Amino acid sequence: MQVSENASLKKFNTFGIDVKAKKFISVDTVEELKEVLKQTYAQELFILGGGSNMLLTADINKTVLHINLKGKEILSVTGNEVLVKACAGENWHQFVLWTLKQELGGLENLSLIPGNVGTAPIQNIGAYGVELKDVFEECEAVNIQTLEQRNFSKQDSEFNYRHSIFKTSLKGQYIITSVTFRLTKSQHILRTSYGAIKNALDQKKIFSAKIRDISDAVIAIRQEKLPDPKELGNSGSFFKNPVIKKEEFNRLQQQYPEIPSYPVSPSKIKIPAGWLIEKAGLKGYREGDAGVHKNQALVLVNYGNATGQEILHLSQKIQMEVKEKFRVELEPEVNIF
Repeated sequence: MQVSENASLKKFNTFGIDVKAKKFISVDTVEELKEVLKQTYAQELFILGGGSNMLLTADINKTVLHINLKGKEILSVTGNEVLVKACAGENWHQFVLWTLKQELGGLENLSLIPGNVGTAPIQNIGAYGVELKDVFEECEAVNIQTLEQRNFSKQDSEFNYRHSIFKTSLKGQYIITSVTFRLTKSQHILRTSYGAIKNALDQKKIFSAKIRDISDAVIAIRQEKLPDPKELGNSGSFFKNPVIKKEEFNRLQQQYPEIPSYPVSPSKIKIPAGWLIEKAGLKGYREGDAGVHKNQALVLVNYGNATGQEILHLSQKIQMEVKEKFRVELEPEVNIF
């Protein structure tokens, strides 16, 4: 366990925002977590995982509790199905690479997503045609008030697009300590139809892809489009891709025939937020050290010394201009504090 006061959180958030925590506690085991909660449950807590899906706009005047639980294991093998458990503090991408080394399929499309395992269910992370819910078996969590440990099934978690029960009715009530995934041992279900993956495989003349090929393709695509947070502060996709009514999409398509789209139901269409931002003329736009990435308009970046407030101001400008041009509301994907 690590405890410090007036601690900088710069290295604990991928935007690299230099704000201070009144008190910082990092726990390495469930027992340490419960001990801290016994002492601090009456206080307000700020739960910190990998720091990859947040924008910090001010100092945190409360106890920051960093979840640093490590460990991963294969729980069971039944026919073609394998249950794998990972602790909340495991780096997501390193965990994905570990499953690939075991020749386990299911997570390859989710390669190189920043963050830790424990925060993945909260956001129901997704990329290239796969969401966490597709491979989720259950997660273990500790109730902040009662210290009761509870297992949440897929049904309990109420997953939706970038959404779960941990963002709504149970927000701030539980801390996820581990996640169990249902993966495949062989006969993997390969998801290669997403355009960028198919193109990447075709370019390499890979026509019978393996799970590692898909992961490599996803990594290459993400590295080309997205900046490494270690080199350029960012939190990945800043906005959700808006889902709009079909009539609204038809209106946009008349004016912009080339607009990309992904049907999500007979009456709803998902459109790329990055395309909207780029068409609004904001790709590569910069205000001081806060900017829109030159290769991917969906990513806001910190060029060095931007404050959280400056990045927030830029995001609000983007929302306003997209709404004025397209009459479409952009909703942040990152959590803003």
